[in-house]
Amino acid sequence: MTQTQPMIENRPPSVAHLFLQRVEATPDHEAYRYPVPAQGGGPDQWRSLNWSQAAQRVDAIAAGLMDLGVRPEERVAIACGTRVEWLLTDLGILCAGAATTTIYPSTNADESGFILADSGSRVLFAEDAGQLAKARERRAELPELAHVVVIDASAVPEGTADDGWVLTLEELERRGATYLETHPQAIKETVAGITADQLATLIYTSGTTGRPKGVRLPHDCWSYMAKAIASTGLLGPEDVQYLWLPLAHVFGKVLTAGQIEIGHITAVDGRVDKIIENLPVVQPTYMAAVPRIFEKVYNGVAAKAREGGAAKYRIFQWAAGIAREYAKVSQENRRATGNPSVPLGLSVKHAVADKLVYAKIREAFGGRLRACVSGSAALAPEIGYFFSGAGIHILEGYGLTESSAASFVNPGEAYRTGTVGKPLPGTEVRIAEDGEILLRGPGIMQGYHGLPEKTEEVLEPDGWFHTGDIGELSEDGFLRITDRKKDLIKTSGGKYISPAEVEGQFKAVCPFVSNVLVIGANRNFCTALIALDEPTIMTWAKEHGQEGKPYAEVVASEGARELMQGYVDRVNADLQRWQTIKKFRLLPRDLTVEHGELTPSLKLKRPVVEREFQPLIDEMYEGAREA
Repeated sequence: MTQTQPMIENRPPSVAHLFLQRVEATPDHEAYRYPVPAQGGGPDQWRSLNWSQAAQRVDAIAAGLMDLGVRPEERVAIACGTRVEWLLTDLGILCAGAATTTIYPSTNADESGFILADSGSRVLFAEDAGQLAKARERRAELPELAHVVVIDASAVPEGTADDGWVLTLEELERRGATYLETHPQAIKETVAGITADQLATLIYTSGTTGRPKGVRLPHDCWSYMAKAIASTGLLGPEDVQYLWLPLAHVFGKVLTAGQIEIGHITAVDGRVDKIIENLPVVQPTYMAAVPRIFEKVYNGVAAKAREGGAAKYRIFQWAAGIAREYAKVSQENRRATGNPSVPLGLSVKHAVADKLVYAKIREAFGGRLRACVSGSAALAPEIGYFFSGAGIHILEGYGLTESSAASFVNPGEAYRTGTVGKPLPGTEVRIAEDGEILLRGPGIMQGYHGLPEKTEEVLEPDGWFHTGDIGELSEDGFLRITDRKKDLIKTSGGKYISPAEVEGQFKAVCPFVSNVLVIGANRNFCTALIALDEPTIMTWAKEHGQEGKPYAEVVASEGARELMQGYVDRVNADLQRWQTIKKFRLLPRDLTVEHGELTPSLKLKRPVVEREFQPLIDEMYEGAREA
């Protein structure tokens, strides 16, 4: 089955063109908000840049790069957290005709060095002293890296500039301003010369094994994405987006393209620990997130209700059930008749639950949120239904680094929880005989940087890209992802199991879980490794006579094991016999990006986790003969 959406024609060659058009169209409109720590403590102060002010800095950065000798399509890397300077430097790179290489700030010195060398990056924008130190450590191996521009000026004390190899962002912008005095048309002329097929971005995929691969995305990918996002009608110029996602990841990067085309405000702050604090201040109408954020919010709300006593927790559980029922019924009725109405009795219960529970959840999100977009990994449907019924509408989307992130998204009010929606205009989708999802369209990469053999493995000569994901298309074009092709488990009894499906069901019923990994490939039964959410399980421990004990001791206790056994039994009751979790182990710590078990976008690296905790896995299967 193949689905084809109408093409998006007459788009400009690049986002750099779109940026210049945006600045000319709405120079005085607010573009970005960003936090500045208050002097002497206290809450952050939020400041703004309008499009004209942003353009002044972008022009200075672009001209500064030109003054350093950077030429079109040469690579300029950014190793920085999500902050307004990331957006400005990326636009500066694009307006200089160069290509951005993205590096997660959490990437270690070895892998950062590999990415800088493999990409041939000429300049690196380093956020702070830590990122600068990584570059210095590998400098001898990076002959092409001519300069490091440090965003945080305090990281470069006077006298440590390494003979001009290091300069601050302020110094680069001053150089750019001087350059523009003698070359006033440099930016416009350079942007005018950019063609759609020129390289715009190199994003390195965080592979589970071996070195990451650089995905080559030309300017046309981002120009197409900007126009396609705008064409969905999900966002308008009056929206306020809260952007915290890592901009080194394609999901965060695509949001910047859409904003420039639409012209709405983006409040940017990548500090994950500030999300709950920032939302009531920013009061966004729209935000994007990964499933782990929604899971943490859900677990936090459940834990807070539990702390309020048995009666309050029962009210929450009742309200959660009503939310899910309301969402399922209204979505099904909309699908069948076009009318999302629900029976009167359910509507009355929902109104009561709204006053008791849901309204407080919406206020925690700032009170103005129209929709969230969830991507990067599968959202457990029961979590999605809960938020839907509570008035937090989560529109799941789907895409990969190789497809510029946004290939599918749910269509506004007609969204269907458990699906990733319909293809964006201009994107074609086909389901292969083995269930694999194939994509074709302007968002698909040129290939892997310097790896033609790897490119040929996934990209057919006629443009069809093999995603490696398994999915199903409904008759009206909604896509449901069932699993990663390589992650499907085949038991020794010949049964196929989707671990993501079982894991999603477990997350939906267990408010204590942080991460769960189902195992069973070539085994005769399934097991699970379970990591618990520390704040939630420690609150439980306090209530059950284990106050003061460390996390590792709490999760090793018989009480915690019995608690989890109850949730495992609940999940197993709804599974086929061969899918059920026969044994499990609680991990002594949560899985983290720092340990390499999660990608920076919080996706599970299964092979890494299995290697790390192999003794626990062996223990579960030792001498086992269960069917």
